Amino acid sequence: MTSPAPVPMPVPPRAIGVETVGMTKRFGAFAALDDVSMKIAAGGFHALLGENGAGKSTLVKCVMGFYAPSAGTVLVDGREAEITNPKGAQGRGLGMVYQHFTLVPSLTGAENLVISRADAPSVIAWGRERARLSAFMAGMPFRLNLDRPVAELAAGEKQKLEIVKQLYLEARFLILDEPTSVLTPAEAEEVLGLLRAMTDRGDLTVLMISHKFREVETFARSLSVLRRGKLVGGGAVGELSRDDMAAMMMGERKVRVPAARVGAPDEAREVLRIAGVTATDASGLRHIAIDALSVRAREVVGIAGVSGNGQKELADVLGGQVRATGGRVVVAGAPYAGTRAESRARKVRFIPEEPLRNACAPRMSVVENLGFRAFDRRGDDPTAKPTFWLDRGAMARRGRDLIERFKVKTASSEAPIATLSGGNVQRAVLARELTDPVDLLIVVNPCFGLDFSAVSEIRNRIVAARNAGAAVLLISEDLDEILELSDRIVVMSEGRLVYETPAATAEVATIGRHMAGHH
Repeated sequence: MTSPAPVPMPVPPRAIGVETVGMTKRFGAFAALDDVSMKIAAGGFHALLGENGAGKSTLVKCVMGFYAPSAGTVLVDGREAEITNPKGAQGRGLGMVYQHFTLVPSLTGAENLVISRADAPSVIAWGRERARLSAFMAGMPFRLNLDRPVAELAAGEKQKLEIVKQLYLEARFLILDEPTSVLTPAEAEEVLGLLRAMTDRGDLTVLMISHKFREVETFARSLSVLRRGKLVGGGAVGELSRDDMAAMMMGERKVRVPAARVGAPDEAREVLRIAGVTATDASGLRHIAIDALSVRAREVVGIAGVSGNGQKELADVLGGQVRATGGRVVVAGAPYAGTRAESRARKVRFIPEEPLRNACAPRMSVVENLGFRAFDRRGDDPTAKPTFWLDRGAMARRGRDLIERFKVKTASSEAPIATLSGGNVQRAVLARELTDPVDLLIVVNPCFGLDFSAVSEIRNRIVAARNAGAAVLLISEDLDEILELSDRIVVMSEGRLVYETPAATAEVATIGRHMAGHH
């Protein structure tokens, strides 16, 4: 009886270099990327920095074949490569690990790896596949139990499996999109340290999109900075200070005031106070600890920060979506938990990010969505007691009036709100939230993805609410928006408020350093 042939040990692939030449990507008249030429040498660990919307994701999507560039080329090991789709990128040794997991939760790690191959057989011979996987994993820096369903893995293990999947597919150039956003600090150190060791051996090239200066300084050898679609600088890590990096990311900014401000903040009337509030998101990974924050009547307090630093968790606490684990939120002098009854009684209005997903019922009509605040009250008196019967006639009249007043463009008041453009969905939500008197307005990324005219109008509405006496808490990842609208600016980093300044004397470079964790 002869023993089965041994499974050959795979030869570690060698790193490859990638270069973009004149990479440009336009969406209509908007240039998301403008003539970006960047070179990542084989075996390098290169960091790509930039604010949200700077063009980082657009650049790597052009490299990976998700987008067809408007102009420019990609060179792989010095040769022009026509990459038209992600499968073509994979065939040339390029792989990408995304912020959001792409694994099949119900399958094991082994099953996820095998089905990811282009040559995966329709009938899998698991004896041979397990031997092949065992030989492959012997050369991997990560230790993983491939027999467990992905759904049972912790976030850090899933991230490691995503990286292992790309290496299993023989990626020799690996793009990491904010790889540590789902990792604990210890896991981040382990994962990036092991990948850095692979680049040091010449087995891999890494391009890491990051906003954390500390990680860039620790693991990357070189970096590039994008700002508003252009490559504005870069160099060797160690030759650039954090101040240099922050200055390149932020650039020079001119603050525009979208509407005339009426009166100064009312020092004597504190509408919102947050004291010692702690909370954790559903994953258990992201924590916030807000020592103290207040917003007064006729004041806009802007919370600046790079995505993933606790802003969403703070908004979820204030919106009643997440229960605080400690501390107090006080509105108008009394504890506040974000219930509908409390928000109605204390005139609190909340405009979340991506309103079509988070503030609307997409299949219901525009009129029905406009009626969510007032469907159970009699007449136009916001203090009226709730009624038992739904007055559809009154709801329709009120909805049509709001559509006209807030210039919501819709084919019909009865059309599903999902058929509206993003700007018109936001106008409808503003119409619903700002019609009645407002004492506290909480707004999260209100202009994300909107065109210029919609942005201007919506920002004017926010300032108008402030001028009418409302306290406004503006949480935004758009620093220009924060600078335009705020009376006072607070920076959030790693779940904490780390810096505060009056908007009138704000220095962009200083804000940028604190946003990037340089406290």
